[in-house]
Amino acid sequence: MTSEGVDSESKVSGNQANIPASIRNELNIDDGDKLRWHIEDDGTLRVQVVQQRTETFSDFEGYDGDQETDVTAEHDAWGVDIE
Repeated sequence: MTSEGVDSESKVSGNQANIPASIRNELNIDDGDKLRWHIEDDGTLRVQVVQQRTETFSDFEGYDGDQETDVTAEHDAWGVDIE
């Protein structure tokens, strides 16, 4: 195996390997993302990035309102509004 065409390299430490910053930036890899590993029949390693930030609360900025509720008085045990 030669290093021709290599975008970046990292070393393995124990059972972990770092993803170089240039690769993380290019693929927009962030905390919480998963990597799916697949070895092709010819021995080529393929890695798929599964980004976990979409459709989560990562962009939620919180509720800054001042309305208080009494959950036990206004909802049943299943969280349904009591009319």
